Amino acid sequence: MTDVFGDLVGQDEAVATLRHAAASAAALLRAATLGAAGAGAPTGGGDPDGYDDLDALAEQFDGPGDPDGPGVTGDPGATAPTADPVSADPGAGMTHAWIFTGPPGSGRSVAARAFAAALQCVHGTGCGRCPGCHTTLAGTHADVRLVVPEGLSIGVGEMRALVLRAASTPSGGRWQIVIIEDADRLTEAAGNALLKAVEEPPPRTVFLLCAPSTHPDDVSVTIRSRCRVVPLRQPPAGAVAEVLVRRDGIAPDVAEWAAAAAQGHVGRARRLARDPEARQRRDAVLAVPRRLTGVGAAFDAASALIEAAEAEAAASVAEADEAERAALQTALGAGGTGRGAAGAMRGAAGQLKDLEKRQKSRATRAQRDALDRALVDLAGFYRDALTMALRAPVAPVHTDTATLAAAGAQKWDAEGSLRRLEAVLECRAAIETNVKPRIAVEAMMLSLWRG
Repeated sequence: MTDVFGDLVGQDEAVATLRHAAASAAALLRAATLGAAGAGAPTGGGDPDGYDDLDALAEQFDGPGDPDGPGVTGDPGATAPTADPVSADPGAGMTHAWIFTGPPGSGRSVAARAFAAALQCVHGTGCGRCPGCHTTLAGTHADVRLVVPEGLSIGVGEMRALVLRAASTPSGGRWQIVIIEDADRLTEAAGNALLKAVEEPPPRTVFLLCAPSTHPDDVSVTIRSRCRVVPLRQPPAGAVAEVLVRRDGIAPDVAEWAAAAAQGHVGRARRLARDPEARQRRDAVLAVPRRLTGVGAAFDAASALIEAAEAEAAASVAEADEAERAALQTALGAGGTGRGAAGAMRGAAGQLKDLEKRQKSRATRAQRDALDRALVDLAGFYRDALTMALRAPVAPVHTDTATLAAAGAQKWDAEGSLRRLEAVLECRAAIETNVKPRIAVEAMMLSLWRG
């Protein structure tokens, strides 16, 4: 069985950094345990001889007489520790706040979860076999809190509640860990609330933030200055294809096509390889260039793209919306016949309205995400046309539309292909700055038609 970093594709340097930090964190805890035992203080199972509850728990998975954890004789396939559990400088390489940066699909959240599992691992290596690793990766660890924004932003109320809970002592794990996916969606007030916690962190709390970059538009300068940055790169298509074959059992030829079409985005590649509807949506997007025959056709193509994104978003959130509404109505006494049941439901209008507001925000985010995936596919097509016009020795992103891209390259030449690619990228940027998606897409389609 692979360790917790097995799903982090093509990020060897980042994995080495995180392994070292996890080993340093384990050494820091061990040094504190031994120090407390030597001073005669109660340590929750420690003793002056240096054998404590962490050693006992590790033995359950390695057997007696195996103090070094996984990776020794008799434990085939496990990963060897990267550092001595007790070093001359315990804690070197470990800090309380981290930022994982990289393009979409690079594995920012995967890296954060894997690092959290390594920190909770009884061996401090991320063995992938102990309860700390299993529960963290499964999302059930009591001391690991994951924040995944469903709407357009993360509000200050949610962040204050999270910071308050994170200040508590770990209940069963080794560290109290907060993972914030899409930290670039923090509002200014929420960022300030997080900053205070990062400036004055509790002794055993770790903050793991995921963001596209450390640009001030994504992460404030003050938060960035108090965090260690782990940059991730776009995984090579070959590495993505290998993971799809090994982990998901996808045929090699399909995996190679999906990895190239997804442009290194692991999750998107898996979706393309396994979901026929995702492939159909992609085919419809790549048919746009040949549909742009006039102004009317450009507006029709824009409407079709927007409507497809809306339909995909509605389908993705419909089940969750219905379940949330039913659960809230039940909690408020819907269907009850006892005294006061009708009055309780009348007083619940405000809560139902708040739920609808949150669900609307989530639907808007889902629509924008679906539209952005379509724009990335379209940008890949014009990138292919540009490289063909320049006769660049690189493989096309969309091998199944290479003939159409070659025809476009011959018709538009390099300059025209570049202008069209820039129009798609400008549309993505406009939507990120809250321009109405329909207006941005219509402007893009007109630019693609005019060239």
